[in-house]
Amino acid sequence: MTLALLLMACMLTCAGQVAQKFAVESWRGPQSGIAHKLRSPWLWLALLCLGLGLLVWLLVLQRLEVGIAYPMLSLNFVLITLVARYVFKETIDLRHWVGVGLVIAGVVLLGQHA
Repeated sequence: MTLALLLMACMLTCAGQVAQKFAVESWRGPQSGIAHKLRSPWLWLALLCLGLGLLVWLLVLQRLEVGIAYPMLSLNFVLITLVARYVFKETIDLRHWVGVGLVIAGVVLLGQHA
């Protein structure tokens, strides 16, 4: 159950960050006023995902030590890198991929402790 909550917190946070990116992309153009920005469905989706992610995160913190739980959120770095590469078609260099591999290794090591 705790692992499922942790993964849900990661997924919601990742989804919120992706929605933020889509929101700012939708703000480009001639309409750039605050009213236009506040009408963005991507902005509201980002807020919803991040808010739900926070609530799930609080449940995680009830079940895990913060020293174990918090580093597990670094999975977001991996997920966002994959989204950047395959959704936004961003170039990811070798050094970045090595960093992703190290993050995964760290999460695996910490996961064995939990």
